[in-house]
Amino acid sequence: MDSSYLKTIDLFKNLPDDELAELEPYLAKASFPKKTEIFSEGASPEWFYIVMSGKVKITKLSNEGKEIILEVISPHDIFGGVAVLKSFPYPANAIAMEDTSVLRISRRNLMRLVDRFPNLMYWIALQLGDRMKSSYESLKNIALERVEARIAALLLKLASKVGAETENGLLIDMRLTKQDVADMVGTTVETSIRTFSKFKKQGLVINTDGKIIIKDKNGLIALSS
Repeated sequence: MDSSYLKTIDLFKNLPDDELAELEPYLAKASFPKKTEIFSEGASPEWFYIVMSGKVKITKLSNEGKEIILEVISPHDIFGGVAVLKSFPYPANAIAMEDTSVLRISRRNLMRLVDRFPNLMYWIALQLGDRMKSSYESLKNIALERVEARIAALLLKLASKVGAETENGLLIDMRLTKQDVADMVGTTVETSIRTFSKFKKQGLVINTDGKIIIKDKNGLIALSS
């Protein structure tokens, strides 16, 4: 594996080349087709994952059996870390939103690497802290905020993670169906469709090639606050 690629990942970017070379044998590549379950809630924590390409959604089921998307994991992000480090079952499901490639490290090997490279634990803790805060905010917003505010906040959050400036506006560089959005904010697909129609009429967003472009970021910020 090219060490220059590993340096694009926060966990490894501060390691010198000789240490990266020592690390590489512990990394295994795996691929998951779109809609494939990577792990399920309650399963034994066998692997720690880093996304190379594609997108992964972290989900839970509500009491009514409805899927709620807590987080979308993008390239270079980690997932499965809390369960692996604490040795308790995965607390949620992980599903490939599109064809996805990952690097994964077995629990036993991760423990060895953390012992060998103490800075890894620091970077893992930082990312896990951000992830837990984000998931908490998602659940809080579902409970407290009106749907328009929840969808506006979601679009801003996704734009901060996978946004790309284009001549037409801020592109959210991932394909999202109205059902995906509904699952992320805890509403119905019909409400999601109506909200997007309203946002388009207000000039806040447009759609192109199945992706969302934010035309008026400040307008979304006002709605989300």
